[in-house]
Amino acid sequence: MSKITAAEVNKLRKATGAGMMDCKKALVEAEGDFDSAIEILRKKGQKVAAKRADRDSSEGAVIAKVNADASKGVIVSLNCETDFVAKNDSFVELATELAELALSTSSKEELLKQDFKGLTVEEKLIEQTGVIGEKLEIGAFKTLEAPFVGSYIHAGNKIAVLTGLSTAGDQAEEVAKDVSMQAAAMNPVALNQDGVDEATIQKEIEIAKDQLREEGKPEEMLDKIAQGKLKRFFKDNTLVNQAFIKDNKTSVSDHVKANLGKDAEVTAFERVALV
Repeated sequence: MSKITAAEVNKLRKATGAGMMDCKKALVEAEGDFDSAIEILRKKGQKVAAKRADRDSSEGAVIAKVNADASKGVIVSLNCETDFVAKNDSFVELATELAELALSTSSKEELLKQDFKGLTVEEKLIEQTGVIGEKLEIGAFKTLEAPFVGSYIHAGNKIAVLTGLSTAGDQAEEVAKDVSMQAAAMNPVALNQDGVDEATIQKEIEIAKDQLREEGKPEEMLDKIAQGKLKRFFKDNTLVNQAFIKDNKTSVSDHVKANLGKDAEVTAFERVALV
């Protein structure tokens, strides 16, 4: 067999992202056959993935993408083990490419089966696990459809939000970004009070009653006062009722109507955070 050249090693490195020494070893093992060397590196990735399957992959990058006509958005998180890897430009680029690909899918399972430069997404993640040496996986997968969908990614790619609006007016993009930033910063529990689950409501009522008892309020007054506190909870913790962070004299709902028309409203939102 002829000697493995630096050019061949570099070509394999560019094709796989593996380290120079790993590429050289794979080419030597494959006796210079490029495709076989790729397969060797992929198998190595599978071995690393198996060894790290029980590791916690709570770090990563969260990416939001919206399609060309702003009718659909997706949030995908690419998870890894350490913040060091999560901040790497090539890792963020991979997460961004996967989010773009996710726009044409409807579930995480469908995304994993999609072609990604000659491999399935699932195979690519296994390959990159071998290259990076950390467990990689798709964490969150959220989609949202509406007459207009906008997005926001917080600095550092740790929080991403999609916001759906009922109309695609001239200022829809700016308004959707404003509302998405609101959701990123304030982490509402639901869109409005109708979206708050009964368990949360009952928990808040009990908390309010316990606080009132501590204050010495009569038992017969607890229900009425607790209902008032519940209304305050809805105002502080549901997106459309929150005070708008750029102008706390108005609500998010009123901000949307003021810019897009009296019938305009937020139809839905999705928020994913790795914090």
